[in-house]
Amino acid sequence: QLQLAESGGGLVQPGGSLRLSCVHSGSILDYYAIVWFRQAPGKDREGVSCVGIRDSSTRYGDSVKGRFTISRDSAKNTVYLEMNNLKPEDTAVYYCAIVDVGIGPCSPNQWDDWGPGTQVTVSS
Repeated sequence: QLQLAESGGGLVQPGGSLRLSCVHSGSILDYYAIVWFRQAPGKDREGVSCVGIRDSSTRYGDSVKGRFTISRDSAKNTVYLEMNNLKPEDTAVYYCAIVDVGIGPCSPNQWDDWGPGTQVTVSS
């Protein structure tokens, strides 16, 4: 079973930046995609971004397009989420997830197993 561990969350002022990291315990070549999703208190889970394992496709949720960037470093078994121009509404627990099976470009709204999450708080 692949293990996922997120880090990099914290408290940041509006307009600031953070980089989240997701370290996976082994090879992900047999999987379809890595996804970042988030959940704010009292709200549903929201897909943030995804990266395809084989085709390296990337997708973003509408609320983060132009501000967030997903990337992979295969040598470090790590997926990153660079978050810029953060807003108070970005406050949430951010989760890294694996998608087992899929067709075509990845979707940020599909996930199977995920890590424990990292808290991001955007506040002045």
